[in-house]
Amino acid sequence: MTNFIPIFPLGIVVYPGEKLNLHIFEPRYKQLINESYQAKKPFGIPAVIGDKINEMGTLVQITEISEVYKDGKMDIKTKGLQVFRLLEMIDVLPDKLYSGAIVNYPDNDEKGNRAVMKGIVKAIKELHKLLNIEKGFTMPENELWTYDVAHHAGLTLQEEYELLQLLHESQRQEYLKRHLTKVLPVLAEMELLKEKVKLNGHFKNLKGIE
Repeated sequence: MTNFIPIFPLGIVVYPGEKLNLHIFEPRYKQLINESYQAKKPFGIPAVIGDKINEMGTLVQITEISEVYKDGKMDIKTKGLQVFRLLEMIDVLPDKLYSGAIVNYPDNDEKGNRAVMKGIVKAIKELHKLLNIEKGFTMPENELWTYDVAHHAGLTLQEEYELLQLLHESQRQEYLKRHLTKVLPVLAEMELLKEKVKLNGHFKNLKGIE
């Protein structure tokens, strides 16, 4: 299916199912949000990386306008719906301050391997432990898939976008598995190095050779 959507380019990657809070302050996006909310229609967030609006993004629905300030700024809650591919940018729209785009919605296979996912979740928890981060998941662990954990895995913005481009859950699982397999040993080695550095300058209870 191909259709027109208003777009709100941001320097983040949003995934389907993700709950995202936004503070709206620019006039063009205040107009976009007000119109989308009143019409109960979604808008698109294409990822901006290095000042470039990328081809892939996520359609989001406004679930709540939490607060509207006297100057028209607002806090909103949204939820990611589905991945879109940007076909054509429409920079100027009649009577609109914001831009739009013609997009389509590629098929997205969300069937993954539960055992593989369990291993990914375990690895992410180990990552958090090594980084001394306390960051829980918002869903039971046995219900998590890659979109639910991607922001927890220590990916760069570019890597998060690469994950968004993968349209099969099995591919996304393999991507996260490879990433975690690469970074965990490095962090573990750094942790050992930190412990060695801490020992420097302290008395050590070492027994000599008799």
